[in-house]
Amino acid sequence: MQMISHWGRDLISLLFPNLCNACGTSLFHNEQLICTKCLYDLPFTDYHVYQENRVMKQLWGRVPIHAAMALLYFRKGAKVQRLIHNLKYNKKTDVGILLGNMIGERLNLSSSYADIDYIVPVPLHQRKLRSRGYNQSHFIAAGIAQAMNIPLNEQILVRVVSSESQTRKNRFSRYENMKAVFKVAEQEPIRGKHILLVDDVITTGATLESCANALIHKGALKISIAAIAFAE
Repeated sequence: MQMISHWGRDLISLLFPNLCNACGTSLFHNEQLICTKCLYDLPFTDYHVYQENRVMKQLWGRVPIHAAMALLYFRKGAKVQRLIHNLKYNKKTDVGILLGNMIGERLNLSSSYADIDYIVPVPLHQRKLRSRGYNQSHFIAAGIAQAMNIPLNEQILVRVVSSESQTRKNRFSRYENMKAVFKVAEQEPIRGKHILLVDDVITTGATLESCANALIHKGALKISIAAIAFAE
């Protein structure tokens, strides 16, 4: 019976191969979502250890941030981009939870993130949410919440403007494009609280700046930031 079970699993693997989300090669039975080699090769930043890291410096002078980090470096065409593409466009939501777990495990080691009250994913506009079917940042935030045992709250922050794509915009245009895009739907839960904002990739930081300003304006005491990747 055990041999038949193995044959059955091998047949399923042949018909529906379980592939690494970073490199596309077949996973071994003991591997999940990302192969061992890719996990070993991922460009981790260790920004959770260093307060004055490049994510923090990206936001200096723009919005008061308590702490900020990204798990990985983002480079076009590399494995991190493929991971995020699979999460964002190919419905590989488990990748978001896995990477969120990795972020949460690291944040548990840092005193800067010890008093977080709520984990809040950067929201999508309802039109984009209906089109895509899900918010990729929700799954990253869910993985962090699971690892840190901190509440995930998606009711606090709402995206009220469906802004244009940021991909081809320069820094100033991105900032202008993100003004007044977000509003706080529930004010009382955040007054005097430490909020962890969660996004997928940080480029100029314009989206997170807009989110943070909306939360601070409505009484949040501290804003921290966590993301899968930082675009160099």
